Amino acid sequence: MARQATVERRTRETHVRVQLRVDGTGHAEVDTGIGFYDHMWTLFAAHGLFDLTIAAEGDLHVDEHHTVEDVAICVGQALHQALGDRRGIVRTAHVYVPMDEALARVVVDLGGRPYAVFEAQWHTPRVGGLSTDVIFHIFETLAVHGRMNLHAHVLYGRNDHHQVEALFKALGRALDAATRLDERRQDIPSTKGMLV
Repeated sequence: MARQATVERRTRETHVRVQLRVDGTGHAEVDTGIGFYDHMWTLFAAHGLFDLTIAAEGDLHVDEHHTVEDVAICVGQALHQALGDRRGIVRTAHVYVPMDEALARVVVDLGGRPYAVFEAQWHTPRVGGLSTDVIFHIFETLAVHGRMNLHAHVLYGRNDHHQVEALFKALGRALDAATRLDERRQDIPSTKGMLV
């Protein structure tokens, strides 16, 4: 059975549609109206080997916040739906990714308990059309709606573009590793017999 999901969210502020296939090839078609944000989700899909389609229209005349948040909500919900009861998955993973002078680490646990820890120091208020203060909110929103424990850290770096890029690459790779099916595990990946 294919691990995939489609989520659509329509509010007075945004209209977002996300299609996610967990066992993909890294193909992405992303259009949020925010070029740098498109670039980050494309990197996420490519490095996580997810097939990802994102189409978003939002009130960018206000700012990017609503669009950015609602895309993260939909990607998280799509991941949660695609994984089903999460039977047989590896569940936890951690990845370090360098990008030139920057180094990021992302650690995930898909055990169903949403929590986010995020540490990064920014040097500029924006990267392209994305404010750096919303980066934490992306990861937090993804953790809540994807029902995962997510720890993301930029260990060091000087260039904010490189730091954010390393984070999204690490996120994709960590989720790829954690969502993989382990043929030795036939049940829910918890000694409780259930998640959460």
